[in-house]
Amino acid sequence: MSQHTEPTSTDTSTDTGSADKRSDRTKAAILRAARERFAAQGYERTTIRGVAADADIDPSMVMRYFGNKAQLFDAALAIDLRLPDLTGVAADELARVLVRHFLDRWEGDPADEALLVLLRSAVTNEHAAARMHEIFATQVAPTLAAALGPETARRRAGLVSAQLLGLGLSRYLLRLPAVTALTRDEIEDGLAPAIEAVLH
Repeated sequence: MSQHTEPTSTDTSTDTGSADKRSDRTKAAILRAARERFAAQGYERTTIRGVAADADIDPSMVMRYFGNKAQLFDAALAIDLRLPDLTGVAADELARVLVRHFLDRWEGDPADEALLVLLRSAVTNEHAAARMHEIFATQVAPTLAAALGPETARRRAGLVSAQLLGLGLSRYLLRLPAVTALTRDEIEDGLAPAIEAVLH
């Protein structure tokens, strides 16, 4: 199997637009392969060489674009939680809106594999755990601030994140029978009051 490399300075082509497109395709192939590797093997067992083989390129190209495995992991799992605007949401509906949103992320079509891959890796890897912390700290608190005010949101965001991540861990990764057996409505009815108690 031949491995692709990017054009060098000795190439005769001067089509910068084409070169940029090739570069974008190469990076996209690397990121796609990285997500699949991280999902299947976790952070620790994934290697630059393995990702390069899956993307059918030389390992040096992965290093050129992403530097090292940690930077590749961050780029492959650049996650926007796409949290809803809570401005104007009734106080007694906030918890249900949040639970419903995360269920949609994890059980939608397509399911949010990137968030689950990050959660799986965060259980055993400090870098992944720090990345998960950063994502939730920078996205959950500002979203809650729209409904609760910045000070209350800052105090409550950690516990809200813990409950939502606990749902993800127990239902989708550990697949605890008592949790996987629940319907979405049952999860919402059971978890929303606990989150509401934290919010108020």
